[in-house]
Amino acid sequence: MCADPFLRSGHGEVLQRVTELYKELIEHDGYGEITLLVRILKRGQKEVIVRCGKEFRYVVSCAP
Repeated sequence: MCADPFLRSGHGEVLQRVTELYKELIEHDGYGEITLLVRILKRGQKEVIVRCGKEFRYVVSCAP
């Protein structure tokens, strides 16, 4: 179990995906683009959409 509540609430998975995509783009022989969208949901949650060729969607908890 992770001690950091920020990472426990789903943010760690998002950060890991963004880091992996960043590394892939840097190693790629060409250009690329990463887009992050954050949408407000109900009950202290947000939807994070990571776009980089594919689209990855996450719902994370946010403290008020």
